[in-house]
Amino acid sequence: MLDAFAKLVSQADARGEFLSGPQFDTLAKLVADGNKRLDTVNRVTSNASDIVATAARALFAEQPRLIQPGGNAYTNRRMAACLRDLEIILRYVTYATLAGDPSVLDDRCLNGLRETYQALGTPGSSVATAVQKLKDISISIVNDPAGISSGDCSNLISELSGYFDRAAAAVV
Repeated sequence: MLDAFAKLVSQADARGEFLSGPQFDTLAKLVADGNKRLDTVNRVTSNASDIVATAARALFAEQPRLIQPGGNAYTNRRMAACLRDLEIILRYVTYATLAGDPSVLDDRCLNGLRETYQALGTPGSSVATAVQKLKDISISIVNDPAGISSGDCSNLISELSGYFDRAAAAVV
């Protein structure tokens, strides 16, 4: 995994060039928004258990067949696996947000996930719905203005939203 800084430097190094003005501008923006990025990740991380539990409850209320006999989340073992998977996806979304780069999400979480769910007979559309619920709850928590660095966070919220969308698309 490379953060935005290491990625730009390694790309410039591979070309044998100095960093360009637009590349410096990109890095300067990351530094300027650093506290907002840290606040965002901290809020999601601090509320991870509640985010996962609330998303799961909402999913099962919407799709009760998942927790009925024969459903993919029926039995404690399957339910625990479902919650674990949602937590892992949420964790890697926070890593991508902190790094400002989706590669860690793709490489260590999403690659092969659709195939795994297909092999297990897990409906990808249900997982995607759960990820969208994670997204909605997380963004609601992050958008709460109390105790967070002031300033426009719309780009960061859009970035966070994009990581969730990427995860949802990867499982269907």
